[in-house]
Amino acid sequence: MEFLYEYGLFIAKAVTIVVAILLVVGGVVGLISKQKQPKGNLEIDSISDRLDDIKDSVNHLICTKDELKKKNKEQKKTDKAAKKEAKNKPQEEAKGNLYVIDFDGSMDAHEVENLREEVTAIICIAKPKDEVLLRLESGGGVVHGYGLAASQLQRLKDKDIPLTISVDKVAASGGYMMACVADKVLAAKFAIIGSIGVIAQIPNFNKLLKKNDIEFEQHTAGQFKRTLTMFGENSDEGREKFRNELEDVHQMFKGFVQEHRPGLAIDTVATGEYWYGSKALELGLVDHIQTSDDFLLSANNDKQIYSVKYAVKKNLAEKFGISISSGVAKTLMSLWSKTQVIGK
Repeated sequence: MEFLYEYGLFIAKAVTIVVAILLVVGGVVGLISKQKQPKGNLEIDSISDRLDDIKDSVNHLICTKDELKKKNKEQKKTDKAAKKEAKNKPQEEAKGNLYVIDFDGSMDAHEVENLREEVTAIICIAKPKDEVLLRLESGGGVVHGYGLAASQLQRLKDKDIPLTISVDKVAASGGYMMACVADKVLAAKFAIIGSIGVIAQIPNFNKLLKKNDIEFEQHTAGQFKRTLTMFGENSDEGREKFRNELEDVHQMFKGFVQEHRPGLAIDTVATGEYWYGSKALELGLVDHIQTSDDFLLSANNDKQIYSVKYAVKKNLAEKFGISISSGVAKTLMSLWSKTQVIGK
């Protein structure tokens, strides 16, 4: 009897906890549904300051007091001379800024929404001698998404703002569509470059449906409104039309790359293959073997470097989604462990 009493008390507590959780989740969902679409804001940070801080930190760790005193004295002298030189120089001869954008592309290229804001901001503030570095990482994705991303980069070139793109890991397919727009393409030695091709694949469950006596109907208006389908029976005519559409896209891709890098033997590199950095340099797909880190260190001697990032504010769903799910999981685990104890 004592066991049943304790078990009944446990069930009552468990139900109370679950009801409380549901009320909290319901309240949060209600707030989220009323919340407006979150807006983003532009974040500009000095990479030059960060690089200088790293240099200072290392010097403090490895240098003696006398060496630090000497270095500080030399640095002050150098800064004073540079300041005097900059003051005497005409405005048009002043060193420009280097703006750094990061693009880590996904399959649907949704990151282009932030990219367009970053490009717009740079165009609004850019002065003569300013440049842009895009640190690009992408294995490609949808044609329209990466086509728009490449068009955003073209906006910089249309404003005569020099554009360098650095690939430390991969810029393939749609990623290379973006990279080829640059005035200069850098790649790490083992970065994956190329894959100038088009691919589409779709499963077909028609035989499985027939086997289980399931009928599927699809109605279209227009001979090629739907060429291939997942559930209907595909025809040779539909397959041929689909392949022709892929070939048309491939020809557009090849023409786009050839336009921006006219020296390429396009039929040699547009086979859908990819190459590592060193071979990509031989083929003319990139201009230099260099990491983005080395490029920034070198540029820091001549330019002030800033990172430009458009960050979207998180809404309540994003802020509380993870914490709610983890809280529910913890509660359920706690209830499960108590059940195990009672069972013993």
